[in-house]
Amino acid sequence: MNKVKCECGHVNPFGTVLCESCGKPVEENDDQKELLNMRYEGVARRSQTYTTTFIDKIWMFFSSVKVGIWIIVLTLVASIFGTIFPQEMYIPSNVRPETHYAEEYGVLGQIYYQLGFHNLYGSWWYMALIAALGVSLIICSLDRVVPLYRALKTQRVTRHENFLKRQRLFGTSNVNNVDGVLETVKARLEEKKYKVREENGNLLAEKGRFSRWGPYVNHIGLIIFLMGCMFRFFPGMYVDENMWIREGEVMVVPGTNSKYYLGNESFTLELYDEEDELFAEAIERAGGAVAKNYETEAVLYERDPGATVGATSELQEVARHNIRVNDPLSYEGLSIYQIDYKLHEFSVMSFTLNKKETGESLGQIDVDLNNPEDKYDLGNGAKVILREYFPDYELNEQNVPSTRSRVPDNPGFIFEMITPETPEGEISFVAVQQNLEPLGENQYEMKFADLETTHVTGLTVRKDYTLPFLFVGGFIFMVGLIQGSYWAHRRVWLQRVNGEVWIAGHTNKNWSSLHKEIDEAIAETGLGSPSDQLEEKEKNSEREKKLGKDKGGTNE
Repeated sequence: MNKVKCECGHVNPFGTVLCESCGKPVEENDDQKELLNMRYEGVARRSQTYTTTFIDKIWMFFSSVKVGIWIIVLTLVASIFGTIFPQEMYIPSNVRPETHYAEEYGVLGQIYYQLGFHNLYGSWWYMALIAALGVSLIICSLDRVVPLYRALKTQRVTRHENFLKRQRLFGTSNVNNVDGVLETVKARLEEKKYKVREENGNLLAEKGRFSRWGPYVNHIGLIIFLMGCMFRFFPGMYVDENMWIREGEVMVVPGTNSKYYLGNESFTLELYDEEDELFAEAIERAGGAVAKNYETEAVLYERDPGATVGATSELQEVARHNIRVNDPLSYEGLSIYQIDYKLHEFSVMSFTLNKKETGESLGQIDVDLNNPEDKYDLGNGAKVILREYFPDYELNEQNVPSTRSRVPDNPGFIFEMITPETPEGEISFVAVQQNLEPLGENQYEMKFADLETTHVTGLTVRKDYTLPFLFVGGFIFMVGLIQGSYWAHRRVWLQRVNGEVWIAGHTNKNWSSLHKEIDEAIAETGLGSPSDQLEEKEKNSEREKKLGKDKGGTNE
């Protein structure tokens, strides 16, 4: 597109409303009286000048403030929906999300789950909203700040007459000794912290230009903050996972890509003394024993990078700490907190294979409830095959055995018993206080013999490399907010025109304060105070309306 050359000689980009140098309206007549729209200095914005190609239309769409506001509204509404019921990360780990929401919250909970609101903040469409908001902020800022910076940088001291008289604050005066008057006004404005430039005997006093960048500093802070939010979904940047680890167990730390392992050497629980009069009443209200302290003697291991994933034989101890509530094990940005515990969880169940008629035992098997074997050989041709294992046994809606979770709270087993007398095998279903023979009467049975339990500690693993982005983004946003709220960009032009001194002023807010500063600067110099043309226009409009009403009343 062709550039536009002003009569002052400055070449402006196509779409410019006011010449970037002298301020002359590019396509308006000099006799027009409307005040100038100085919001963006009349500069050419890309979104308003390039509108034909597909990229131009995308730029136009995201540069719109209305579009940005709608994206913010949609994001807020979606976030509100995400708080109606707890997110999946906050429900118990031993329940199924698809049944939990329906059982706890009824039909609304089921709809909530089916629509995907249970995992809202990690969903692709919520991330798309965040990304769209970031793109909108970037394009909005570039579309305005680059041409605005260019216009403010290239502005001349001497401005076109039509630019001056169409400012909100404007006045003309005839004075003697113009040079002395302007020198006095210049000194007074400099005392008020204005930066004064002089050209051909004309003055431009300016201060607070940096406040014009406040909204764009806000945008930078928001963009960095949104980047921090999105980085939470990048592997290794953010971890907030729970883990349950039994005494004597070593398991991989979730969220570390199998780099770190944690060992639980022992778990200690200390209760308040029920006979202590100081705590007796509180313990009674709690309905039983109250934990005074519980801690995990933990060891953090690091896997050799060259070792096989899952191989615990090549682990190197890197940290050791007794994890208590609010006293985590911390290592290289990784923190492991104590949050819960479970006493006497089923660990090993022992059964004997007995002949029902005589009670004779053919041997005993020990089933590790967390890692059961498929086959147990008792010798002399007798063996037990574990066909099905249900750690937390229940009958589902189809009346078929299933498990609620992997935690062995209510173990159930389907055993196949093979003996020399029954080489074809017999099937037995065994659960707590249940011993069923689903395929008919058996000659042999699996009889409960012993139970071993262990303590389990509940830990939460946290790592957050996004906090610096959130803090820096929030800090920059506040700087921009203060920058744009507590300062104003003020400009005062004093120009010699046909033997007169013209005064014009502009600010982006606090017009009365600017008017007052101009009056103080020109006091006792013979220069007249500039008038507020907007206020005069409003007063004239009200006066005309009043006269119209009076005439109408007289005619009646």
